[in-house]
Amino acid sequence: MNGNYINASFKDYENIPGLNIFERAEQHEGYLAYLRSNEFMNYRLQVTSGCGAEIELAEDGYIKKGKYVSFVSNDYLGFTQHASVKDSVINAIEEYGTGAGSSPLIGGYFDYHKQLEDKLSLFFNRPIGSTLTYTTGYTSNSASLLCLLKKEDIAIVDMAVHSSVYEGIMATTTKRFLHNDVEALERILRNCRDTYRTKMVIIDGVYSQDGDIAKLNEILEVTHQYGGVLMVDDAHGIGVIGEKGRGALEYFNVMNKVDIVTGTFSKTFANIGGYVIADPKIITYLQFQSRQYAFSAAATPAVAGVSKAIDLIDEEPQWKEQLWENINYYKKGLKEIGLNIGTTESAIIPVKIGDPYKNSEVGRILLQNGIYTNPIMYPAVSMKDSRIRMSIMATHTKEQLDKALNVFDYINKKLEIAKSIEYE
Repeated sequence: MNGNYINASFKDYENIPGLNIFERAEQHEGYLAYLRSNEFMNYRLQVTSGCGAEIELAEDGYIKKGKYVSFVSNDYLGFTQHASVKDSVINAIEEYGTGAGSSPLIGGYFDYHKQLEDKLSLFFNRPIGSTLTYTTGYTSNSASLLCLLKKEDIAIVDMAVHSSVYEGIMATTTKRFLHNDVEALERILRNCRDTYRTKMVIIDGVYSQDGDIAKLNEILEVTHQYGGVLMVDDAHGIGVIGEKGRGALEYFNVMNKVDIVTGTFSKTFANIGGYVIADPKIITYLQFQSRQYAFSAAATPAVAGVSKAIDLIDEEPQWKEQLWENINYYKKGLKEIGLNIGTTESAIIPVKIGDPYKNSEVGRILLQNGIYTNPIMYPAVSMKDSRIRMSIMATHTKEQLDKALNVFDYINKKLEIAKSIEYE
């Protein structure tokens, strides 16, 4: 890999044949130096203000200290800065302190955990006892799947699911189907109908890179037709889609039909952690059999802020309304420039560039002009599908959105990115 960085990606440094951990780290350091020298390092930038539509970055090499319009946060409704959410967290810490002190099974299960679980069960229109919470959204997928699926089972996954799902299915048989391809899914289900104990189909409600919505009603029907179990990770759908912000399940009117629902607190719910919604017997099984749950310290009292965020989805629907006003305004502006935003139907908006080097150039120019975005490349997306990924927030102002649109217009005239990749 020495010196050959233009077509490289982080994937190339996962496991370099013949190199030990120190030698691999040295090669990786060279790649990072290449990114920094070309001002392509839009990763791990130090933020010195609260999460929001505008943030402040610390000075670091070519990164200038100052305020930037931020499109890197999934705090879709802006609840990390909502006064009621912050008050709930402060009050919980005042009452309970800063930590739980042990795992849930051996003394770390507090009433604020139980209250949150019950509130989530009711939010998803399920009976009390249908929810388990984890300390990260990642482990709500990886830990629960590692527990539930073994070598005698099979996980059938949409190829665009989150990496936490892929980690969770490492101990079981796996099949992937092309993104949102129901016919391909049915072929797999038909072929393995009588072969495995549990046939679990795993999809997202809203996909994290393209921002499109799963064909949930069709996938649910075909999964159950062949005796399968459906799991939906709706991390990016909750609070954003559905009439009352219940996500993809509400959008397709299948609230009580999906077998397992997972999600995270780090987006609409403005905290950290994750959850699994399932039959109460499955939840009890996970409580005692999921190692990451049983042997990890329980969430801190700050998780009480999630309970308030859940309330606010119903109490203050204006945030979701404002979010969609911003989404539609920004999409319209990008399309008027001629940019390819793919098939997004959510608060995630990609501008597809295609060429990885040109994509990095776009990210660099955006940052130089006060717009902080995420240039996404392989392996997060396919090699020729690089894009600038942006998350829209309810708290973005029209002035902030216009500033970003003006910079994109400038970039398009400079680099002709509208011609980089054809519309789908």
